[in-house]
This record gives sequence, structure tokens and C-alpha cells, in this order.
Amino acid sequence: MSAVRTVLGDMPPGELGVCDAHDHLFFGSPRLPGQELRSVTAARAELAAFREQGGGAVVQWTPYGLGRRAADLPPLSRDSGVHVVAATGLHQAEHYDEATLAGLRGRLADVFVSELTDGIGTSGVRAGLVKVAGGFHALDAHARWTMRAAAEAHHATGAPIAVHLELGTGALDVLDLLCGEGEVPPHRVVLGHLNRSPDLVTHRQAARSGCYLAFDGPSRAHHATDWRMPDAVRALADAGFGDRLLLGADTTTAAARSVDGGPGMPHLLRRVRPRLAQAVGEELVGRILVDNPGRAFAVEWRS
Repeated sequence: MSAVRTVLGDMPPGELGVCDAHDHLFFGSPRLPGQELRSVTAARAELAAFREQGGGAVVQWTPYGLGRRAADLPPLSRDSGVHVVAATGLHQAEHYDEATLAGLRGRLADVFVSELTDGIGTSGVRAGLVKVAGGFHALDAHARWTMRAAAEAHHATGAPIAVHLELGTGALDVLDLLCGEGEVPPHRVVLGHLNRSPDLVTHRQAARSGCYLAFDGPSRAHHATDWRMPDAVRALADAGFGDRLLLGADTTTAAARSVDGGPGMPHLLRRVRPRLAQAVGEELVGRILVDNPGRAFAVEWRS
């Protein structure tokens, strides 16, 4: 049977509840010095605030080497009553030093599989997805290496693959690599950050493949503004792709947390949900937040 692999174990997809399909409780990168998400106390408060707004589950896309704090996730999930899904995978090369990347050469797929099946480090917490990343309108050698390893890990385990699209670009190249060359079924792929590139033609082309499309995170400087997101979602729904859509808050810095004065996880339910409901209706928004994540992240695990 299909199950979502959470940090507390596998569970039926129907038990997820309202799901933030792309976010971070913990995250740290040299690209964001001084803004690391490291505080367990702040993570607990953020989950509580999300829960107060009706949230039931959070999918953390933080991959290998970027401060996942896997051992802290189960008690946070138990204490908050919010289901949490952890990730394996690898981000863009610029998030790592050369020694880290060199140590993964020749064994990247094995690392992914181990974290999906045995657990992350000594924590015993199993990842429930593989997160990888593309580049701006292109896939460099690093992206191709990581995506090929993600495809291998999918075939070994059944795990879904979530993809950071740089500024929302490169969706079709990613699908060509993962689903074409890598033979990953499209419904096992989640494309992230499509709100940052409101190209409705590319959105429809990607949706036709059968993959999931995530609109995740409030607008930042030089990104497509929030007011365009409902139009993009409505266009996809009108084209028959309402069952392919996901929503997330993508909190990547301490300043972005609601408990530190930013929008954070609660913003997704306090502001994005009602705004989107005006455009596409409460019923569809409910499916996007509850039903679609269950299908996107529940798989028949092979190990």
C-alpha cells in the first residue's frame, strides 16, 4: 500500500491533513550567513503557529549537508502534532565545499538510498523524498549528476523526487532528464518554485507530463509577485490540472519565520489560502492542501 514516509514512520496519505508541501524547519547554507535555521525552540514555536492555523503536515526539503537536524524532527513532530517529512538529496554545488562534494563522488545514489531506507546518519529517521536542484534556465554538470543519482534512488526505493527550480526556470529540461533519460514516472516528480516564473505555457507543458507543480513561498525581491500566483493556479485548474498542484511556504531564513517577525509557515494558511480561494474556490484549495500532497508524497516503498 502507498504510504507517506514521515519522521515518525510510514503513514496512510489520508492522515496528512492540511499540508505545507515545501518548507524548512532547519536549514543552513554558506550562501545565507547569519540566517541559519538552527533553533529547536524557534522550530517548535513555528510548528505550533502553523498548527493553530489548521496545519497538519510539513514536508521539509532540506537535503544532505545543510543542517537537517534529523534527530530533532521526531520530538518536534510529536510535541506539535504536526506530521513532518524529511528529505535526502543534494542542493546546488554552491551550497557545499569541495571536500563535501568530493566525498560523495561515486556513491551519491547509495547515500540517498541509505537515508531513505536505513535513516539519516545515526538518527534512525528515514527520509521521505529526494530533493535536488536545477540551475537558471539550464542544468549544469552538478545538477545532472545529482538528478541521475536521484533517479537511481527512486528506482531502488520508489521515493518521490522534489526539484528546486532556480527562479522557477528549467522545468522542461528537468523533466527530460528525470523522466526521459532517468525513466522516473512523472507523477513521482514535484517541481518547485513555479510561482517565481509565471510562464503559463511552460506550466501547462510541465503539467501535461503528469508531474506535480508546487507554488511555494511568498514573493521576494525580483521574483514574480504574489498577485500573479492565483492567475497561474486558475489557468492550470481551468486546463484540467487541479489535481497536480501543491502549495508551500519555503521558509529558508531565520528572519522569514513568523516567530521572528516574518511570514513563515502560518502565512500559507492565514493569507495565501483565502487569497487563492477567491480565485479558484474553497473546494479546489482544499484539494491542493490536503488531497494532492497525499498523492504526491505517498508511494509504494520498495524498501
